[in-house]
Amino acid sequence: MPSRRHAIADDLRQQIRMGHFKAGERLPSEAQLAIRYTVSTPTLRSALALLQGEGLVEKIHGSGNYVRRPLRRITYVGGSGTPPIPLLRATARTTNLQAHGDLPALLNVPPLSPLTEFLYVTHDGKTPHSLARIYVPRDLAPADCLSPDQTRARLADLHPPLSEIQERLGARLPTQEESTALRISTSLPVLSLTRVATNTAGRVVEAALLVLPGDRADALFTTHLATDEGTSTE
Repeated sequence: MPSRRHAIADDLRQQIRMGHFKAGERLPSEAQLAIRYTVSTPTLRSALALLQGEGLVEKIHGSGNYVRRPLRRITYVGGSGTPPIPLLRATARTTNLQAHGDLPALLNVPPLSPLTEFLYVTHDGKTPHSLARIYVPRDLAPADCLSPDQTRARLADLHPPLSEIQERLGARLPTQEESTALRISTSLPVLSLTRVATNTAGRVVEAALLVLPGDRADALFTTHLATDEGTSTE
């Protein structure tokens, strides 16, 4: 027999699929739903968390729970980053800071070295879609706040030129900060991508940390294999 929270989640899921609650529509308040299902508020929130983890419902703090609109998928292409997706818009913020935490090791700089952080959040309509933090040594940082691709292109034009871009892909649960920024459940796995660009002098010129929710993102890596055209098979 399903638990009470699973039974509530099943009922709400069915109502969403049947169109009783439409995409973008606000669900009744948690207090109203708790009364409707004759359960405590914590049990009701636990049921909603299941739907949030599935990407069917998103919780907007201070506003309520909404049926999530179908989101455009994004594919991370190894070596070139996330391709632009039509109709996605990005907000950007630039912050000057000192290297702390994992940043000194990531950028191979002494602790407290001056850096510039470019924080980008892309939106699909009103819904946050992905999150990117790009860290650049202060003396290399563009004066204006560019898009991630423009920032990367600006760094590629530097002299000495880039010699290596190392990418690390992993899956993990989001931090509370990431969960709030992307409006996803802390139980929804995300793709975590770390990209480090190094120039021919051995200096790290960029470290990018990308977070892509697992319900709308995947990664594509293509290997081109050399073939011997002069060899024939019989």
